[in-house]
Amino acid sequence: MHEQPAHAQDDPSHGDIDRHVRAAVIVFAALLVLTGVTVGVSYLHLPALPAIALALAIALVKGGMVCAWFMHLVSERQLIYAVLALTVVFFIVLLLLPVMTAQNPITL
Repeated sequence: MHEQPAHAQDDPSHGDIDRHVRAAVIVFAALLVLTGVTVGVSYLHLPALPAIALALAIALVKGGMVCAWFMHLVSERQLIYAVLALTVVFFIVLLLLPVMTAQNPITL
């Protein structure tokens, strides 16, 4: 009988690879569509605030798709989500820091 090497048994099957490639292509196509939606929204000539809010909402969806699929966060453990949440909290604090100091400027 012919035995396969140990590393060949650990290789993913052809069907698994096809499934992952198909998912990546679908996500890529969705990103292209959302990019087209972003460009299309720019031609609607919305007022500044709604235009920015809509553009940020589309960018949030696109960023979430990139993080979930291309950075493989879909299959990560809970610890990575805790670290990611902490990073988001610090990012929001850094964004709000100028707003907080504008109300009460620091004087030396």
